[in-house]
Amino acid sequence: MTYNIKTGGYDGSRGTRLDAIAEVIGSALPDVVALQELRGDSGPWLAERLGMRMVRARSSWGQPVAVLIGPEWTVLTEGTVARPFHHAAARVEIATLGGPLTVISAHLHPHWGWRRLHEARWLVTAVGKARLALVLGDLNTLDPWTDHQERLRALPPAYRVRHLRWRPLGREPSDRDIGTVARVDTRAVAALDAAGLVDVFRAVGEGPAETAPTALGGAEFSGMRLDYLFATPGLAAHVRSCRIIKTPAADRASDHYPVVAEIDI
Repeated sequence: MTYNIKTGGYDGSRGTRLDAIAEVIGSALPDVVALQELRGDSGPWLAERLGMRMVRARSSWGQPVAVLIGPEWTVLTEGTVARPFHHAAARVEIATLGGPLTVISAHLHPHWGWRRLHEARWLVTAVGKARLALVLGDLNTLDPWTDHQERLRALPPAYRVRHLRWRPLGREPSDRDIGTVARVDTRAVAALDAAGLVDVFRAVGEGPAETAPTALGGAEFSGMRLDYLFATPGLAAHVRSCRIIKTPAADRASDHYPVVAEIDI
């Protein structure tokens, strides 16, 4: 599972969404969870509540990420992808009957496509020659296989520009920018695809692909797929299913829906 839990599950004076987040994760019974947007003690709290082990990657500028692993799995190696990510990337190697499984939880740059492209390339390097590997997380990037014109027109200009390659200097982006003087920036996802990694939801996904926003809303979203699982070909051959959890609990837990895949290795 990959899950952006929105500001660590904290809503300031309004309290936390941690119980709802734990309910969503627990209902899927995942063996491995990639979490993004940790804050404070939200990661350790969720790990203890779910009875899982946590490997966290701290962030210098943004928010930490983590991988939670079920207690029945043996962790061979763990650590941080040592690159200057805006947020972070955590890397864990787990023993399975099919061989070592590398899991990387990442959260790419929220604002600039060129930074996301560099971060995606660092993820490819982190996968290396691993036969069984999974890169998952909030990639903050639209995919290159879908027409995004209408969803981008629905965004306020300040958020729309995050997903455009460039815009003329001296003016704000307008509707005519889309598909004309500015192109949709899908380079980060395209880089993972070009490296031979398989978009798991695109391969076997069930139902609508959009992962944000939930009922909690968010002006920066307009029905978008930003959360992904990418597998090496050796792992993708064993994927049974992939779906987005859209339940009442998920609607109140975060502004992103979690994505979960079943892999038989």
